[in-house]
Amino acid sequence: MRNGYKIEWTEEADQCLDDIIEYLKEEWGEKALSDFARKLQKRLELLAIRPLLFPKSSRRSTSRRSVLTKQITIYYKVNRDTVLLLSLFDNRKNPLKRPK
Repeated sequence: MRNGYKIEWTEEADQCLDDIIEYLKEEWGEKALSDFARKLQKRLELLAIRPLLFPKSSRRSTSRRSVLTKQITIYYKVNRDTVLLLSLFDNRKNPLKRPK
């Protein structure tokens, strides 16, 4: 039985995460940051086990999207044995700036 997919981060996804962390710390405090971190960890664990669970992106059929919160959507690609995180997109931004 397969142990799961490896999660890899692109530079863009890593930068998005840094921006989200900074925003949550400054505007909402440690509790909000802790809640977000817990949700993200659970979702990444789910993606590692069942990466095809979430729908394909409407902009590009090779990537998928998972709504983490009403503000954040995770865009990712599934490769042979990895899940490549493309972006943690802030849904309040211009939709034309979403990853392709």
